Amino acid sequence: MIFLNGRIPRGKGRDLKHFLKSIWTKWKLVILPVLIKWGIFGAFAVAALDSSTIPVPMDALIALWVWKDQQHFWAYCLAASMGSAVGGLLPYALGRAGGELFILKRVNREHYEKMKLRFEKQEFLAMAIPSALPPPTPWKAFVFAAGVFEMRVVPFMLAVFTGRMVRWLVLSLLVIKLGPGAVQMVEHHALQTLVVVGGIAIIAFAFWWLRKTHCGKIKIEE
Repeated sequence: MIFLNGRIPRGKGRDLKHFLKSIWTKWKLVILPVLIKWGIFGAFAVAALDSSTIPVPMDALIALWVWKDQQHFWAYCLAASMGSAVGGLLPYALGRAGGELFILKRVNREHYEKMKLRFEKQEFLAMAIPSALPPPTPWKAFVFAAGVFEMRVVPFMLAVFTGRMVRWLVLSLLVIKLGPGAVQMVEHHALQTLVVVGGIAIIAFAFWWLRKTHCGKIKIEE
């Protein structure tokens, strides 16, 4: 390819734009509808794609699945949460592979170490709470940071799974109670959602911490 003045030739630029547009059209009109018809398995696949590469309005899709099959709402939440945890491994891996250099180009080493220390102190909540929040939360930025600060894979996936599960269970119950319009309600009341989800996450973390501490005491006494 020949570049003129550091720019992509107009013809090549238009071809690339049409190519990407055709892929996006096929995704929306062909692939996504097929995945939606897969039901619970589709929830896993779409959530994995949403977390890894292609952005998808997951809340709206969860609402659609749950409204059509209210009896198995928990299964859609479970499958989607698992898919999101699996899909998040891609941006997590990118952060772990070379994210430190990316961040150090924007902040000094001292500030970087402070960020890392804060993250390590409460890494589970640092990942679980953003996972539970609705858009426009910059979720992939938190995932990238988890990779940069070398959060262990299993706690990372557990935190993502827990946050997503809380988020979509709450959404599912609202959908069953109020209908598909609950998605807009959650988006318009993001602050209240933050308070509720944050409270649930803190209670869950406190329970987990107390249980872990209790188990540690038992081991010491033995």
